[in-house]
Amino acid sequence: MHDISLALVWHQHQPYYPCNLTGENPMPWVRLHGTKDYWGMATLLGEVPEMHATINLVPSLLMQLAGYTEAGHEDRHLRVSRLPADGLEEEDINYLMDNFFMAHVDTMVRPYARYWQLYQQRGFGVDTNDRAARRYSKQDIIDLQIWSNLAWFHPVVFEKNRDLAEFREKGRHWSENDKQWMLDRQMDILREVVPLHIELSRRGQVELTTTPMYHPILPLLWDKRQARRAMPEVDLPKRLESYAEDAVEQIRRGVAYHEKIFGQKPRGMWPSEGSVCQEMIAAVADAGIEWIATDEEILACSTDGWISRDENGFLRNPEMLYRPWHVEEQGRQLQIVFRDHAMSDQIGFHYQRYTAEQAVDDFIGKLEDIGRATTANAAHRPTLVSIILDGENCWEHYPHGGVDFFRELHRRTVDHPKITPRRMCDYLEEFPATDRLGHLFPGSWINHNFGIWIGHGECNRAWDLVGQTREHLKAAEAAAEKTAAKTPEQLAAAWEELYIAQGSDWFWWFGDDHSSAQDMLFDELFRKHLQNVYAALGDDPPGELLRPISHSLLHHRVHSQPTGFMSAKINGRLTYFEWLSAGHYQCRPARGTMTMAAAGRLKDLYFGFAPEHLLLRLDTKKGPVREQLADVDVLRITFLAPQGFELLISHPAWAEPIVQLYHNDVPVSTSGVVAAADAILEVSIPWRSLAVTTDDPVHFFIELLQDEKSVERCPSEGAIETTMPSP
Repeated sequence: MHDISLALVWHQHQPYYPCNLTGENPMPWVRLHGTKDYWGMATLLGEVPEMHATINLVPSLLMQLAGYTEAGHEDRHLRVSRLPADGLEEEDINYLMDNFFMAHVDTMVRPYARYWQLYQQRGFGVDTNDRAARRYSKQDIIDLQIWSNLAWFHPVVFEKNRDLAEFREKGRHWSENDKQWMLDRQMDILREVVPLHIELSRRGQVELTTTPMYHPILPLLWDKRQARRAMPEVDLPKRLESYAEDAVEQIRRGVAYHEKIFGQKPRGMWPSEGSVCQEMIAAVADAGIEWIATDEEILACSTDGWISRDENGFLRNPEMLYRPWHVEEQGRQLQIVFRDHAMSDQIGFHYQRYTAEQAVDDFIGKLEDIGRATTANAAHRPTLVSIILDGENCWEHYPHGGVDFFRELHRRTVDHPKITPRRMCDYLEEFPATDRLGHLFPGSWINHNFGIWIGHGECNRAWDLVGQTREHLKAAEAAAEKTAAKTPEQLAAAWEELYIAQGSDWFWWFGDDHSSAQDMLFDELFRKHLQNVYAALGDDPPGELLRPISHSLLHHRVHSQPTGFMSAKINGRLTYFEWLSAGHYQCRPARGTMTMAAAGRLKDLYFGFAPEHLLLRLDTKKGPVREQLADVDVLRITFLAPQGFELLISHPAWAEPIVQLYHNDVPVSTSGVVAAADAILEVSIPWRSLAVTTDDPVHFFIELLQDEKSVERCPSEGAIETTMPSP
């Protein structure tokens, strides 16, 4: 058997969840994976100094870690965890019932008797949040708040910290003070993540590498038509302009941020989603990167199938896969390595069903087979087997968080006489590439194409929204050079939001390839970052950014429709029978949305028709409108259809509020709009003023404004959608 150099590359990555403009963060994954996988994997490597590996840390992940540990940032899950169990609002209870069992049930819930009991008590698929919540006592809520965090502590934490081990063993009947103590320990662990990696790098055990700043698909920024190399018939977005300068900036920023955190530039890069193309080589090399990695199928396509697997999975010319290559563009060179697709997937998707010993037996056996099949390498170099996969996502499916597998893997590979774990940089320095690829095929680690991120109608619409927003930003930038209409700070903030929206993860969840319970949230987050481009510039976003991209969300009706004509008197008084035939929407934040403030004021929105008018009614939660909206400056009704119409109701709590209808920012004279407030707010808008006729769509949403900022929206996502009826 020929000598094997084993190069394990763990890709640690999260998209950028927070809203920089509001500080809101709806997703806990940086924090939860931080206390589990990012801390745990580094700690397990540190146990075996002879075990060398490479860890790729995405800048957007590192930025969010710093937000928690240095700036006191929080996410919605953490905020609800910190709240006293007897101080939860209705929307907090809903959030808790929906989101505090976000863990793999068999490995992270069922093993803990109390967490499993609380899970069964929830009655998923049987009971609504409201019904389930009635079964939970104050003590149940405290225990659930703790378990939903404690289950995400890495198992090794409890080996090293006796206090936490005893805390977990107690299992129930914790106090509010116990909860705060546990959450403080969580932050202590997060603070150790980056120093742990710095120490592993300092002692030469781990190479730290990077990815472009916000994890974009670089080839699609250069040219979306690259998708047609692997998928000739794919539908492309309408906007096909190149964002090559954005790609270069994403690379530059990623390298610069890595250097800021770790004190030295990275030598290697895992391009987001293993996505590569010939055009990116010069820019990556110019940033100081010496090597990149991608999937073996890219090598197969780049060599016209000379190095590829047959229908049984056997490699043709295997010795050519298990070595580095040169790739060159515009006189600049990079070394490139190709991951063993099957071996990487074994760890990512299959070994979770084996015992640790069986899994490592299989893994070592496959490495030995590769050593026997690559004797052609023998005279030149050890066989380089590159195992590259996500470092955080698979371990929750492994028993004991993968600890037993890791320890067995590290021990057996270090002890094996023919296998040497190597950092990628060390191998490439000692055995640099001698073979050269003529042209690098454009593709990703999935099916050597970009089908996950482009081609589906939803993905293409998302790309067109990026293009539309970028065009607006470029125009604002050009105007600022002449008139100073926008400040440099505004432009910088807007570009930051655009770069965030170019991240691959948003597109991952569009289309029909992938789905999760957070589809609505990912859709909203993507559009939120694009909306923030406009907000940073002081401009209003287009109506299209306020509508979900996902078809399943777009066509999900969240309100009833009117059933007949009405004759409501616009006086603000609650007259029950006037609104019996109205359509109805119950105002509450969408589950898991960016809304993090305390419970909103709006309770119900009714809408209906008179022969000549659109009629609207708003009810507030804790009392009459005249009291609950007294401090609201403006109530704004934005029409997505008919497009361009906007109704501003100033001092909406006054008995006779001031109303003004606008069309494309121009006041509509003699609009005939009437509003009145008392117990409720009632509004009448003539159809003629909206320029609609029978069967025309009427889509709108309502916002409360204070100091020109939106503080509440109804509906929280999408719009009320109806049509003008015929008599």
